[in-house]
Formats: sequence, C-alpha cells, structure tokens
Amino acid sequence: MKNKKMIYGIIGLGRFGTALAHKLANMGAEILVVDKDEAKVSAIREITENAFISNNLEKKSLSDMGFSNCDVVVVCLASAIDVSILTVMQLQNLGVKRIIAKAKSTEHGEILAKLGAEIVYPEQDMALRLANRLEMGHGVDFIELSHSVKVATFNVPNEFIGKTILEVSLREKFGLNIIAIENNGTVVDTIRPNYVFSDGDVLYLCGNKKAISSISDWLATR
Repeated sequence: MKNKKMIYGIIGLGRFGTALAHKLANMGAEILVVDKDEAKVSAIREITENAFISNNLEKKSLSDMGFSNCDVVVVCLASAIDVSILTVMQLQNLGVKRIIAKAKSTEHGEILAKLGAEIVYPEQDMALRLANRLEMGHGVDFIELSHSVKVATFNVPNEFIGKTILEVSLREKFGLNIIAIENNGTVVDTIRPNYVFSDGDVLYLCGNKKAISSISDWLATR
C-alpha cells in the first residue's frame, strides 16, 4: 500500500517561513500556508495553491483553512510572541499531532514547550551551524541530532561520480551512513548499495563528530 503523503502547515511567511515553504515544496511535499500579507501569499502561490490571506488564527479559522488535516504545523511568528502562543494553543485544540514553533527568546521557547510545541531558535541554530562549518572546514555542513550523533552534508567528490555506494564504502572507511541523497531538488531517502553517484549529488551522512572530522580531513586532500 502506498504511504500517505505528509501535509505540512506553515503559519507566517517571514524569511524563515518562506524559506521553509520553498524547501519543502522543492522536496515534493504538500504544504499549506497562511499569512496576513497579501503580497507574500501571492508570491508563495507560485509553489502551492493552498495559500491563504488571513489575520484570523482562531480555532475555527485554522480548521476552515485545513490546518486540522496537517501532520506537522510550523508556527513562524516569533516576532509576535502573544500571537504565536495563542496560535500554538489553537492548534493543540485542533488536535494537530506535531507542532513546531519558532521562538524569539529562551523564555518564549519555555512557554511554547509547556504547551507541547517543539522549539526552534533559527538565529541561534544558524550561528551554531556556521561555527561547526568553520571548525570542520572544506565546506562540510552539519547539525547535531544529539551530543554524539550528527548529520553532515557535502557535495559528492569527483572520485565518487560513476561509482556505487557499495564501491565507495563510506561506512567501512569512515563509519558514516548515507541517509539521503539530494540532486536538483529531488531527494532519495531509500538508499540502496547499487546507487550510482552522479554530478550534483548532495550527500546526507549520519555519524559521530570524529567520523565527520575524518571525512572532512580526507576531502581536504582531494
């Protein structure tokens, strides 16, 4: 049986919400968005028909727009703290299973977390990612899933192009697992040993920091 396609809701089309919408759309996801700014909504309709202009984020309004059908809703309203808190409450009342909210401060995040939302701090997260990139060097970017587990991305080296995953043997050489491969907006998340690397592939690797440091050092010699 074919897996049900995930539906993502995005409330607020600032820089963060807009970038998220474009990324999800490029990955082929179904998205539903709302913002009070007509120009922003008009622009986002280039990538989704499910875009609404509304300043009303009460329970009935959100339900009428379809947010109760979303698997994940991301609340991108950090600049309006009171509105973001009330919106998370309304989504909880609608029974949305997973709510992710952008927080402006630690105190803001603590309140949202108590309401059951997962919290993101975009500016702080970007600063940490930049620090990690500078530390790793060689264009390797990674984020921390936990203290010991990292996910790194890097462009496929020329030496890999035309070879299969089995031939390259990243797990044996570096202790890294390929969890996804992206190329020109298409993401492959079912990784098979006979996959042949091609120009433009971006690899998503999972492993510990030592393993990522090892491949970063290896890339520096290419």
